[in-house]
Amino acid sequence: MYKSVTPQEAVKIIKSNDRVYIQAGAAAPQTLINAMTDRSDELRNVEVCHLHTEGKAPYADPVLRDSFHVNSFFLGPNVRHTIKAGNGSYTPVFLSEVPILFKRNIIDIDITLIQVSPPDKHGYCSLGTTVMATVAAIENASHVIAQINPQMPRTHGDGIIHISELNSFVEVDEPIFEIQIPEITKIEHRIGEYIAELIDDRSTLQMGIGNIPNAVLQNLGNHKDLGIHSEMISDGVVDLILKDVINGNYKGVSPGRAMATFLLGSRKLYDYVDDNPFIELRTSDYVNDVAVIRQNPKMVAINSAVEVDLTGQVCSDSIGTRLYSGVGGQVDFIRGASLSEGGKAIIALPSITKKGISRIVPFLKKGAGVVTTRSNVHYVVTEYGVANLYGKTVKQRQKELIKIMHPDFREESEREYFDNIR
Repeated sequence: MYKSVTPQEAVKIIKSNDRVYIQAGAAAPQTLINAMTDRSDELRNVEVCHLHTEGKAPYADPVLRDSFHVNSFFLGPNVRHTIKAGNGSYTPVFLSEVPILFKRNIIDIDITLIQVSPPDKHGYCSLGTTVMATVAAIENASHVIAQINPQMPRTHGDGIIHISELNSFVEVDEPIFEIQIPEITKIEHRIGEYIAELIDDRSTLQMGIGNIPNAVLQNLGNHKDLGIHSEMISDGVVDLILKDVINGNYKGVSPGRAMATFLLGSRKLYDYVDDNPFIELRTSDYVNDVAVIRQNPKMVAINSAVEVDLTGQVCSDSIGTRLYSGVGGQVDFIRGASLSEGGKAIIALPSITKKGISRIVPFLKKGAGVVTTRSNVHYVVTEYGVANLYGKTVKQRQKELIKIMHPDFREESEREYFDNIR
């Protein structure tokens, strides 16, 4: 009844001046992306929008600027160059509100490109590793094109779509993008130890990807009855779930389940979540809704930053004027954790960069974007300890943050701060 077509046939529907949404994360449909990009000579002024995607983004080549313009809701390394090159734009938006942009037709979608698991016996496919804003993009697009891939895990939750809802599809059999976390450094391990000490039994956790979140997870082996309500899940949670450290029994939202809006990790993670009802993927306007997050008692949000100033302002999407990543879900979860009964909002970062530059600074760099305000953060953690900012005056915050700076910068930063605020 339903017949696949070639990638070339599938993308013929795309025309000049269309807006194309690409499913994010590890689910970015590379075969369809390549087929679309191959039509660059025929297409003009196609806007390609998405959150962070794994894999190549050939449409982002500045040589193709007449054909494609990138609109990023979160800048990844594959499209970051487009801002300076002029063939890309950045739209600052909370992850919780990206679906709303589509639902309210603030950003109209013409074509949505997705990747799904094969249909089950009832004809239902799964969006697999990435739900986020994909459901809203599907519902508001004029045309949905899918690549059906048997290597895509079938996940439970909101990402279920019947094959009849696909306007066209292609069949592929290719690996889902994987990431491998580098070995955790001594500094990252120490930060993980400090954060683990802040986490009580029966807490619910949100954490991003990278070495510090994994360092935290490695230090939670003796904790009990933890839960997961996070924008993303990576490999580090699997072992703790298998050890019953993470069981979700005391969550306020979907108890007995681990909730996220996307997955990003290795094949180990993808195999574990495949047809596993313990893992529940919901849309980002639900998972990242502050009103939903705060229902989890002892909600702990752990996020990173580029730099933090001595009043507690957090820059996490730019390096000075250079746009680097995005707002993502940091503010959603920092605020949700702050409002949770017994919740804790944590920003974690090494005290210095790899080049030896302090990441806790008297003043943010010129042009730096404040993603999380100084009124939102409870704790800032470096390898030198924990600064508790909650309920503290600006002067008290300055003293707390000086204590966890790298020792080489403490005296100079304190002097610069007070010399400039008087």
